[in-house]
Amino acid sequence: MMQPPFQGALRADVRPRELLGWAMYDFANSGFTTVVITALFNAYFVAVVAGDAPWATLAWTAALSVSYALIVVSAPVIGAFADLHAAKKKLLAITTAGCVLFTGLLYFAQPETLWLAIVCVVAANFFYGSGENLVAAFLPEIAKDRALGRVSGWGWGIGYLGGLTTLGLCLVYVTWAEARGQTAAQFVPVTMLITAALFALASLPTFLLLRERAVPRVAAGAGATAWSRLRPFADLRRFLICSVFYQAGIQVVITLAAVYATQAMGFNTRQTLLLVFVVNIAAAAGAFVFGHVQDRLGHVRAIALILVGWIVTILLAWAAPGFPEGPALFWAAAALAGLCLGGAQSAGRALVGELAPPSRLAEFYGFWGLAVKLASIAGPLSYGLTTWLTGGDHRRALLLTGGYFVVGLILLSGVRVGRGRRAALRLKT
Repeated sequence: MMQPPFQGALRADVRPRELLGWAMYDFANSGFTTVVITALFNAYFVAVVAGDAPWATLAWTAALSVSYALIVVSAPVIGAFADLHAAKKKLLAITTAGCVLFTGLLYFAQPETLWLAIVCVVAANFFYGSGENLVAAFLPEIAKDRALGRVSGWGWGIGYLGGLTTLGLCLVYVTWAEARGQTAAQFVPVTMLITAALFALASLPTFLLLRERAVPRVAAGAGATAWSRLRPFADLRRFLICSVFYQAGIQVVITLAAVYATQAMGFNTRQTLLLVFVVNIAAAAGAFVFGHVQDRLGHVRAIALILVGWIVTILLAWAAPGFPEGPALFWAAAALAGLCLGGAQSAGRALVGELAPPSRLAEFYGFWGLAVKLASIAGPLSYGLTTWLTGGDHRRALLLTGGYFVVGLILLSGVRVGRGRRAALRLKT
């Protein structure tokens, strides 16, 4: 029943079940970011593990920044190793096991185990981010060039559904536990076991069905630095710089939307959790829809449309008055943010696949991961500094976030996909 759309999108030697295996990794790992980074453990860490101390939020953001910095340093190296040794799938298994293990160890996160919690967050997020780069490098091997957008969108859309599934299971357990008088210190650690277990189980189809098509090769230009290998690829390099800017804005939304909702809009906990659900549902729809739009309009035009949508989103959220006067406008901004979030993430992954040399997919997706993680440091940090310098003015910080999308749109205008693809195909080894 699902075969006809797959037939025109997949390469000749790829079966639909292999696409399912690849997409299931997006389903599996999305629970980690949704539950641990965005919706549940972050608040628990600040309020319970760190005791709501003045430095609690700083400790949380610093732990994430350390993990992102480790990815920035290691991503191109891991990618180059994976390409040379045809080891994407083996390394993906290692990073999956690492993320599952350290997420499970967060079960022991309590006020008396603060440093254990910090180490586990750093390690789990590092393994998650490294695995995200590796699984993305399979995309150009399974999808035809003209279908990169829609196949990426299928995977990312299924990923958001995976995040909602994990969050939903955790919330069912939390509701059950609260009804029996349990405290957050009792039930939140159990949700870490639920998240780790679902990640492990849902990723099994990936390792059973996805093939490693790369072959080991002799290193070319062994003395070159990672950055110097980007020199012949001007369009890819420009898009990566563009990605740093617009992803900085996206990372602010991912990590601080709940903070903005509570601080600037006056949302309570129930409304904030509902906000997370709305954004993720819209993001799943956005990934599916914009994947097809990207293949029809072209990569650059589709991403430009998404960035314009982001700018409108920021202006709507900035203009929305606080609760209870302005929730309707803010909910509209949240829905649009979800659509743009899903579209932007899948579209960026697809465009990198178009611009990356076929023989160095893991390495160049490592550069993409590097750009995203740099943005993950710069975006939230600049937002936090702005609120600090303005005495807690979240609306000014949001306007700064909008500026990232404007700069990204300007840089995107100089990317030429045809020229970039020709440069990529000229590299044979």
